[in-house]
Amino acid sequence: MKILVTGATGFLGKRLALRLSELGYEVTATGRNTLVGVDLEKQGICFRKTDLQDTESIINACKNKDYVFHCGALSSPWGKYKDFYNTNILGTKNIIQGCKENSVKRLIHVSTPSIYFDFKDKLNISEKDPLPDKPVNDYAKTKLLAEQEIDKAHQEGLPVITIRPRAIFGPGDTSILPRLIKANNKRFIPVIGDKKVLVNITYVENAVDALLLCKDSPYFTLGKKYNITDSEPVLLYDFLEQVITELGYEFKPKYFSYNNAYRIAAFSEFISKTLLFGKEPVLTRYTVGVLGTSQTLDISAAKEELGYNPKFSTTEGINELIKERRINNAG
Repeated sequence: MKILVTGATGFLGKRLALRLSELGYEVTATGRNTLVGVDLEKQGICFRKTDLQDTESIINACKNKDYVFHCGALSSPWGKYKDFYNTNILGTKNIIQGCKENSVKRLIHVSTPSIYFDFKDKLNISEKDPLPDKPVNDYAKTKLLAEQEIDKAHQEGLPVITIRPRAIFGPGDTSILPRLIKANNKRFIPVIGDKKVLVNITYVENAVDALLLCKDSPYFTLGKKYNITDSEPVLLYDFLEQVITELGYEFKPKYFSYNNAYRIAAFSEFISKTLLFGKEPVLTRYTVGVLGTSQTLDISAAKEELGYNPKFSTTEGINELIKERRINNAG
């Protein structure tokens, strides 16, 4: 069975490609990071350096594939709308076109729960809850529009299914936790509000399990979206303190009221846009919202319809992450 994984030089895509290869599938991986691509090739995976915006290359990559996992995206709290649009929307359109032209059996699409976010505390959000009137940033906006392209493709007969994994972490993460650890070691961790911020996170292997379940899920799941987390909410700052201290660093919190942090972030964004040629500010309003408000997801649909049951607890995920970081630091 032949499978294409887009975004395979990213965190989730790489772990998925490796797992699929271990299971005996013939995997083709696409992405833009040549160094990671070389590493994938060493492990028996065919790598194609491909940009999602390159329609012809994407269509060719879909040839003779049974399944396509679309993990590729531009995920960032800051950036130019054009870049988000080209990768997240046009890239998804190209994948859809490639799947249609090559009669792919099923397209599994990775979206984001950022589309739920609106700077308010929200607990147990389900896939059926109404979305905010306005997406929080360009990333959320373009991922929502990409979902709408997926919906349209499903209505036109393409078998598709979507997951919305929340805050993926684990060994190999180059984004969420590394950025926060770097901020802590360089300056401080901004603790916004009362430190009682409740969130869901997702260990990367649990997210991979969810994607594999989507490949073989019942027909009635097609066209649907599924929240994915580790199931057990955590207090964000307790989680960060545990990871940072167990890695041997001093946890350096600096406390801000939510309103003050939001004002600082808004000013930083203004300076960035007007004087710094769009350079990403140290603090954005979105980051303030994420660090200062509670958000948890209801994953009962994934449990009941996909058979999803997180195999790894958050604690086990933390232990694996810390083990990897210690090995890398020792090396």
